[in-house]
Amino acid sequence: MINLFWKKNGDKMILEDLNVEKELKIVYMGTPEFSAVVLEGLLKHYKVRAVVSQPDKKVGREGRISMPPVKKVANDHTILVVQPEKIREAISEILAFEPDLIITCAYGQIIPKEILDYPKYGCINVHASLLPKLRGGAPIHRAIIEGHSKTGITIMYMAEKMDAGDIISQKEIEIDYNDTTETLHDKLALLGRDLLLETLPSILNGTNSRTKQDESLVTYGFNISRDDEHIIWDKTKREIYNQVRGLYSWPGAYTRLEGKILKVWGCSVTDNVCDNSIPNGTIIRTEKEGFVVKCSNGEILVNYLQLEGKKKMTGQEFVNGYKNLVGKILM
Repeated sequence: MINLFWKKNGDKMILEDLNVEKELKIVYMGTPEFSAVVLEGLLKHYKVRAVVSQPDKKVGREGRISMPPVKKVANDHTILVVQPEKIREAISEILAFEPDLIITCAYGQIIPKEILDYPKYGCINVHASLLPKLRGGAPIHRAIIEGHSKTGITIMYMAEKMDAGDIISQKEIEIDYNDTTETLHDKLALLGRDLLLETLPSILNGTNSRTKQDESLVTYGFNISRDDEHIIWDKTKREIYNQVRGLYSWPGAYTRLEGKILKVWGCSVTDNVCDNSIPNGTIIRTEKEGFVVKCSNGEILVNYLQLEGKKKMTGQEFVNGYKNLVGKILM
């Protein structure tokens, strides 16, 4: 058994022990903003020997090179960053850091067994769902799109199978009716940061719980496809509302207006009952806040949007500038 306790050192809390090295060798693996928030929190209490992240990417029409958010955090703290195209090609490089513990959070690649088996304290993952629900790369999007009332964070041991490892700890959070993927993402990132810090001492002193996932309860939160972004107006108003907020602020839900892509960034549900003889997807009227579309069981008010080739605008701005909308059918 390892005796660990927290000790204040200036404005930081550090972990002290009697039986292990004073400097725990941690390798952190992650890529997007969610993972960057968790890393920032970790670095307030622990040293990280190296960070593994996805390669820099070209973004925008000009092809400007953009580094992953996790790399930016690592650079700010002068931490060495490894960015392999394929992690299998960097196994020896990663293990050369001799990690006692590997922490992953939205890294984006399957971790090879050779890496998973190396650290003496294990390879753990911070996942944005209440596993075994919503295994996969888009659990936040899917939780909202599917109309879940709650979600949360799971700290788990990594396994070769995607998000299938034993659960160490979990914390639940309610999903507000008006939450979007953006707002829920921010809440869960902070929750993940805090739960990781709460859980790490028990992992390091060997007192943590370890619960196998119930395979009969598994669901998946697969990455968003282009088909997932397309609004089908034959769906219910609640399904469409969940889809729009579940895809905000990335990658966005869309429909087509007179052959052009129309991104729907914001909408609301009305209580009105529609004439069922009107085809779903028909713009049935305009209002001050935007325009109203018929769906299978009622109406959707589109109030924040972006027509192909144009900037984002409010529904009011769009209605004022786009004439003869009523009667047009969105596809």
